[in-house]
Amino acid sequence: MPLVRIDLASTRPPAMRRAIADGVHRALVDAIGIPAEDRFQIVTPHAPDELIFHPDYLDVAREDIVYVQITLVTGRRRELKLDLYRRIAANLTEVGVRAGDVFVTLTENALDSWSAGNGQAQLVDLQSVAGTGDQ
Repeated sequence: MPLVRIDLASTRPPAMRRAIADGVHRALVDAIGIPAEDRFQIVTPHAPDELIFHPDYLDVAREDIVYVQITLVTGRRRELKLDLYRRIAANLTEVGVRAGDVFVTLTENALDSWSAGNGQAQLVDLQSVAGTGDQ
């Protein structure tokens, strides 16, 4: 059950924002095998001057950054994470985002760090999530 935050410039039109969110979700489904219906995303547009970044840190050319922050349960292999990054960049490139502008971070936590509603920790009851070593 990932929670995805996407921060981008308000100059990107709503249809592109949705396409970006769709591309990130598709990458999560394809790379780490989350169920297609497991979609929880927050897309926040910002004034361009609110998105601060170095234009060429680590030799990556950036112009109009899209920050993608994914919080998910720990346990995925490095290869899955690397594939996820590649797929997100590829999917976003398809909708007009430059690959160098795609900045992704993962934050991992435990099954008991989630409540999907009703004050319950549903993942504790499931005892595993797609793509982790628990399966």
